Formats: sequence, C-alpha cells, structure tokens
Amino acid sequence: MEPHPDLTAQYAADTAKPRFLMDLFDHGARHYARAERIVSLGSGFLYRKKALERAGLRAGMRVLDVATGTGLVARAALHLGVAPGDLIGLDPSAGMLREAGHPMPFRAVRGVADALPFADASFDFLCMGFALRHVTDLATTFAEYRRVLRPGGTLLVLEISRPSSAIGYRIAKAYLQQVVPFVTWLGTRDDGAELMMRYYWHTIDACVPPQIILDAMGGAGLRVAPRTTYLGLFSEYVGARP
Repeated sequence: MEPHPDLTAQYAADTAKPRFLMDLFDHGARHYARAERIVSLGSGFLYRKKALERAGLRAGMRVLDVATGTGLVARAALHLGVAPGDLIGLDPSAGMLREAGHPMPFRAVRGVADALPFADASFDFLCMGFALRHVTDLATTFAEYRRVLRPGGTLLVLEISRPSSAIGYRIAKAYLQQVVPFVTWLGTRDDGAELMMRYYWHTIDACVPPQIILDAMGGAGLRVAPRTTYLGLFSEYVGARP
C-alpha cells in the first residue's frame, strides 16, 4: 500500500514520483536546515533527541537512520552516546547527503527504504524521521525494517499526522501550507525550496490514517506499541522485532 495517493498536481503519474522526489530534495537540500527550523520553530533537535530516548536508544547500539537527509536524527543519536562507528545514515538523495557535512560524523549510504542494502539482523535500532510519506510501499518498507533488525531490535518512525480535530486541522493547514512555504521563500528566494515545503503539507494531508500505518507494521511481523502523539500533530510509531 502506498502512503498516499498520487499527487498529480506535482507529478504526472506514479512512475514520475521517484524522479520528482529526487529532484525536489536534491535541489532543496541546501535550504532544508533553514526550512526545518521554520517548521519546528527551532525545537526540532530537542524533539528528535527526546523521541529517541523514549524509544530506548542508548550507547552501544548499532543504529540505522533511514532517510537521514541532512542528518538531523542521526546527530541526535550521536548526542545520546551512539558511537559514530555504530551509526549509518541512508538516503536516496545525493544532495541531502552532501548537506549533511564533510566529513560526516557517521557513515552515509545511498539507498531506499524498501530495498535496504544491508544483511539480515544487522541493527539494534532503526529510525526514520518524517519521511514515511515518501516511501513506495508501506508493507515492503516495514518488511525490510523487520529484516535488518536483530531479534528484540527497535523501530522508531517519527511522522507528522493530519490533526483529527477540525480546529487543529485548520491551524496546521494554514501554518504548513501557507506560512512555512512563504517564510521559506523569503529566507531563500528559491522557488524549489518553497515547492519542497508546499509538497510537505500535501503529503501530510493525503497520507493514510495512522491506523493503516500501525496495521502495516503489525502485518510485517513487528510487535507494535500504541501510537504516541504530541500537539495533535507529531506521531511516534514504535515497533520491535520479536
């Protein structure tokens, strides 16, 4: 199952989606850190760190950060004591990986979530920050996550979910569809960066309900915890390989 229907206002057909996403993130990579600070009002790093703590990340674990982007979640893991040699960041976008820094404080690999280039049972902890909406298929992705986790290993997926209340939805839509893209454009004067942030809201708005995500995790053979939410917008999905 796809995480959301095709967004034909942005790309013509399903086959065009991977190319659209690659171009979008490669081009917008140099502005991503600034855009993220706008979206999170500067609280993004602390939130990621606390979410990793809540999921049980600790020093000594071997960690895979899928869709690492510019390394925001990965750097939070390093601050929690994960050794650079125990951390791998994976992302399909060369532009994003370049923006993560040279030299990177962790190993970076190009690849996609639904075809992970790692052996079975390679990691104690797998995390994905705000990118589940961009995978090709939920069932395939979660099956891959289970495959590369060691028995007892933990999966943490951070996502932004469409608020269930009418007023929460209106506030989120106004902020993420209008304010964030406009402020991003003011700060960058880059149409591609603005498009990246407009697309951000479109995928949130069109994403399948949280229960579908939980069901896909369980269907892949993961032991699933109840979803945790913050501010009615931020969702934390935690699972484990039995």
